[in-house]
Amino acid sequence: MPPDVPLWTTVLQLLAAGLVGGFCVLQWVWWRGAHRSDGPRWAVALSAAVALTLLAAGVRDVTAPEAARGALAFLHAQLVAAVVLLCLPATKAFGGRGPRLTPWVVVTAAVLAVRALLWVPAADAAERGDPSGRHVVSGLLFLALAVTVGYVVAALGAARITRVGWLLAAAAGLSLVLLTVGLLLSDVAHAAAFGALWPIPLAVGLESLALVRLLRWQQTARRRELMRDALAGVTNAAWFSRDADALLEQACEAARAVLDDPSIEGSLRPLQRDRFVAELFPADPDGLAPHERTFLIDLAVVVASAAERYALTDRLSRAAETDALTGLPNRRAADRYLLATLERAAVERTRVSVLYCDIDGFKDVNDREGHAAGDELLRRTADYLRTWSDSETYVARLAGDEFAVVVSRAPDDADLADLARRLRAGFDTRVGSPAGPHLTCGVATWNPEEVLDADALLRHADDAMLEAKRARSGHRVFDSALRAQAEDSRRLRAALERAVHEDRITAWFQPIVDTHTLEVVGLEALARWQEGDKVVLPEHWLAVAEQTGLVVPIGHAMFRQARRALDRHQMPVAVNLSARELHEHDVLERIDEAWGGGLWEHLTVEITESTMLRTTTAVPVLSELRARGARIALDDFGTGFSSLARLARLPVDVLKIDRSFVREVRTPRGAGPVRAIVALAEHHGLDVVAEGVESAGDLQVLVDLGVRHAQGMFVGRPAPGLPVRGARPTPRSDLPRRPRSRTVPRPLRVVGGTSDVSSPDML
Repeated sequence: MPPDVPLWTTVLQLLAAGLVGGFCVLQWVWWRGAHRSDGPRWAVALSAAVALTLLAAGVRDVTAPEAARGALAFLHAQLVAAVVLLCLPATKAFGGRGPRLTPWVVVTAAVLAVRALLWVPAADAAERGDPSGRHVVSGLLFLALAVTVGYVVAALGAARITRVGWLLAAAAGLSLVLLTVGLLLSDVAHAAAFGALWPIPLAVGLESLALVRLLRWQQTARRRELMRDALAGVTNAAWFSRDADALLEQACEAARAVLDDPSIEGSLRPLQRDRFVAELFPADPDGLAPHERTFLIDLAVVVASAAERYALTDRLSRAAETDALTGLPNRRAADRYLLATLERAAVERTRVSVLYCDIDGFKDVNDREGHAAGDELLRRTADYLRTWSDSETYVARLAGDEFAVVVSRAPDDADLADLARRLRAGFDTRVGSPAGPHLTCGVATWNPEEVLDADALLRHADDAMLEAKRARSGHRVFDSALRAQAEDSRRLRAALERAVHEDRITAWFQPIVDTHTLEVVGLEALARWQEGDKVVLPEHWLAVAEQTGLVVPIGHAMFRQARRALDRHQMPVAVNLSARELHEHDVLERIDEAWGGGLWEHLTVEITESTMLRTTTAVPVLSELRARGARIALDDFGTGFSSLARLARLPVDVLKIDRSFVREVRTPRGAGPVRAIVALAEHHGLDVVAEGVESAGDLQVLVDLGVRHAQGMFVGRPAPGLPVRGARPTPRSDLPRRPRSRTVPRPLRVVGGTSDVSSPDML
């Protein structure tokens, strides 16, 4: 056994063991909390082995019993062997390269195992004075050290060593020298002290490496936090920004600040189908750590995704504000542009004009040549109007065949009228033809002293266009006369809306009489607007009701009041059904709700000839009403363009001769159409009612021509109640009737009698 070492050596061993043990705990926490990789794990194992070696040596030197000293000496020898063996995987983990580890570990472990087996016999022989066993044990340790040093040299030659790595290698070499001196000069006191302290240089190197790695890990952890914050900041900015290039520059600035590398640049390249690829790169990409490279990739992905989202948003915005057929701005874009133009004009004190253009004859093109030709006409019109677009002119398609030309800093009205005239003439030359279609333009201008209202400006231009179409003038400027007319129309609409809301549209009833006996055989419900003490006739407000859709609730009210009249007066009633009502998807439900069900055979639904033939839903709706038992009357018959061959296929029971024929019935020109209508009705088994009978002479001629029923001012004026009472009509048997799958009409009660349709307020 070696001689006693100085006390200071033992103290130094124990202090070093404590320090190395503390570093082991620190490294273990680091390994558990962050990396869990091979490098920190083998560093902890090797440091623990070194700490235990120093501890075992220090305890051995201060232990008095010889038996305990021998056991500690054996433990110390095995810990030294463990340090030598652990140097192999630790070197592999630190360097990352080197020869295949397994053979070297197997050889070294085998040598050290043989050394452990020979330790006790060698120690016993040394006590008897035979040092040969100890020399064998030392030789085996030298052999294991040689194998380890060979592997370390091979590994260092294949790896890229940093300055800290060279420090660790130098410390390991110094420990190897001290260990060798201690083994070879074990009988010399100072040499034994060197041999006892040999693990300290290795421990210093290991802990220096651990300290550097801990500091580097802390720096990496802080940098990772900065990376997360920077990535979150760029991601948040991506939701509020709309400029991909500005977002890319922000990402580059964040990367430069986090990685402390001012050389980082970025690029954003478009791909097909609105796809983008972004890249952030430093001047030296090879110097980036994996997590730093990932950080740059994440930033690039955020920028590329944001650029794609911006492109998609712009495309959707353009699609939402662009007409798909013509490529012009649509109504939404025109409204926004017009409002912005008016706001700018209000500041600059300039005029803004709108030319509202409509294609006359567009429907004829669709009907005659098909929708493809109509679409082509719209595209050609858009291309033509686009030629008028400049910095002061904006062209948009509002709807259907309607276009708008917005002129900022507009000239005076004379120049605007000339512009509309040139627009129309150019359209005839480049798009249409002298025979049609043509372009009709309405011009309206906003002046700085007026209220800023974009909708009103468009509405005024539309009114001017409609007036130009009515007058067939080609263009019209919205002037004071049109302004007064529009204001009157606005007031009329507002008043009509109030009247409908307050249920002041009431039904007046005009009698339908038998031309031979003048007995009342039915009533026609006519809408009247009760405005205070005055009654406003439909010719003053019916067009407004049709345009605004108010005719739908008005028609609902007429059916409801007609049913009450049927219950009260016990007279069959006729109600007019407008084209606008037929366009409603729930027209049958509305009629059924207003009529209240039942007694359909005493209801006549009147519809004009043009509405019957031009409304696609007319025939199905009227057929359903006829199937329930209602009678269908074709109003204003003879004024339309229907084919007589189609009359037999239409769901019609009554033909109403238009008043224009009745007015001239006493002339040969007027009597001929009436005679033809009566013959046609007899042929198809239809009833005939003549409208507009104004004199006894007219009535006498109608009787002579075979007209059995009539209505007009001469035979009965419209009134809120029942104007004339007469005998109840009896079914006629002298005229053939078109076969109908319906029940026999239930007779209405006679006044004073009983009936199944009586009500408390009937009399």
